[in-house]
Amino acid sequence: MTTLNGSGADAPEFDDALTNTLRPLTDCFLTIRIIKSFTFRTTKNLLLPHVDATTMTVGQLKDLCRQQVKTAPGFKPYRTCELDTLKLYTTAHGHKTMDLIINHETDDDILTDDSVTLASVGIENEAEVSFFNRALYDEYKANPQQAW
Repeated sequence: MTTLNGSGADAPEFDDALTNTLRPLTDCFLTIRIIKSFTFRTTKNLLLPHVDATTMTVGQLKDLCRQQVKTAPGFKPYRTCELDTLKLYTTAHGHKTMDLIINHETDDDILTDDSVTLASVGIENEAEVSFFNRALYDEYKANPQQAW
């Protein structure tokens, strides 16, 4: 369907749906930010295209990510990392932090309960989640210096 735009020419009509609502919670696309070093900003994205946020738990997501890091090509430097903590980095159309590696302004979005579903903690389509070592995060948060 086309409509007339202000210049008198036909223009396609677009739906105003936001990207986080284009896919159901049963088929979310998630970006997992695997963080090796906060100081050196060493991170690699793991893309998970078909996650059911209504049934997958935080613990199951951790296990899936660890398994992908162990077997997926391109993650060899990350296989020695002890990944134990998930933290919501951002949701689609949400607030983004000024820190490029992780949002350390608040720890309210650290996912501590492995038994809850992803949907119950606010994870939806197009969400970005950080996966990292908690001890390294606490060290970085105490002194957020970056090196090159």
